[in-house]
Amino acid sequence: MTSSVSPDSAAHQIPATGRAWHLTERPQGWPTPDGFALREEPVRAPAEGQILVRNIHLSVDPYMRGRMSAAKSYVEPFKLNEPMTGGAIGVVLASEDPGFAPGDHVLHDLGWREYATLRAKYATKVDGEAAPLSTYLGVLGMPGLTAYAGLLRVADFKPGDAVFVSGAAGAVGSEVGQIARLKGASRVIGSAGSDEKVKVLTDEYGFDAAFNYKNGPVAEQLKEAAPGGIDVYFDNVGGDHLEAAIAAMNVHGRIAVCGMISQYNATEPTPAPRNLAQIIAKRFRMEGLLVMDHYDLQPKFVEEVAPWVRSGELKYRETVAEGIDNALDAFLGLLRGENVGKMIVTLDA
Repeated sequence: MTSSVSPDSAAHQIPATGRAWHLTERPQGWPTPDGFALREEPVRAPAEGQILVRNIHLSVDPYMRGRMSAAKSYVEPFKLNEPMTGGAIGVVLASEDPGFAPGDHVLHDLGWREYATLRAKYATKVDGEAAPLSTYLGVLGMPGLTAYAGLLRVADFKPGDAVFVSGAAGAVGSEVGQIARLKGASRVIGSAGSDEKVKVLTDEYGFDAAFNYKNGPVAEQLKEAAPGGIDVYFDNVGGDHLEAAIAAMNVHGRIAVCGMISQYNATEPTPAPRNLAQIIAKRFRMEGLLVMDHYDLQPKFVEEVAPWVRSGELKYRETVAEGIDNALDAFLGLLRGENVGKMIVTLDA
């Protein structure tokens, strides 16, 4: 079979090698640059049923910290001294599959690298005319679906609910709060890690109230922001945020546990919320959330949310790092909360 090659291949000759980030040792506590290496890798021409992609945008996400550990989890850990993986958007350079042509833009999971050769069945075409390509990694991508499924299915949101979102300025949290508002929440409250982010939540995303968790005890600030209590808590943080949410929870409330970023780098076991016994009297429900369980909602999610994005009713932000060299710094910055909205790494053309 003869491979088809992109018409602009004269401008973008397929190189012999490309760079990829490797995990070289498993971090204990906070990851440091010493545990990673940016290395040259051969670029493989596609075999039958494969495509070769030049990556344009890479995603770095909090869940990747868990994959750097060897502990058993819902997804396999990254292998040492091999390229890491993650969401990516790229352009097809060469194709050995009839479903893809050079020049197609695709979403796939071989990020953290400049070039990816993969089975075509693991790539999804995306339309850069319908929305900016980077949005398929954020507001219209996995974080967006996580927000949509977590709020509407796992937390069983109902119009009139008061909703509290932790990590509310991030890619998932900011979308949770806005969907709740658009769906008729009585009150939407968010927490974030800086006064600047708090201002974004209230002035730009339409949250009714927000607070900087570094400015005082979370339980006290949440009680002031939600004097009537909360019906839904979307948890991205865990720790004192989860304990505060339980204290503020109304009878028959619901908690969707998406992440616990406050505990990801802990070197000692973290205590459970001290007030968990309130689950009995308040009869609230708490359920873990993995987006992989909810991909059946993807068509409905895009159908409903894409028009909100186009109309400006649902706003989003991206924090962009330039170049493969800065991918690790972008990830470490994400763990430190330096992003507003989705953290994206954009590669040089």
